[in-house]
Amino acid sequence: MDISKQYTDLAILSEIGERVSRCRLDRNLTQANLAAAAGVSKRTIERMEKGESVQLTSFVQILRALDLVDHLDALVPRNVTGETRKRASGQKRGQIYF
Repeated sequence: MDISKQYTDLAILSEIGERVSRCRLDRNLTQANLAAAAGVSKRTIERMEKGESVQLTSFVQILRALDLVDHLDALVPRNVTGETRKRASGQKRGQIYF
């Protein structure tokens, strides 16, 4: 499945979990081996592979242990528009716009 915006959050988490599981198995790692390498619990690996929610720090640690952290640039591009933004525009304090 190609992940796209039409899928629910749960479907995306499930797909990510399946991909992590495939990467782990391609490297001949058990869940316990991956957990030890990533510095997380085996239960965290189990939850992630089932498509359940895990902490973002755990996700990054698991990607690092699988040597996939370099792919995070594709997940969140550095600068999509080419412009540097300091903050989102909006109302300034005390000013009301109609």
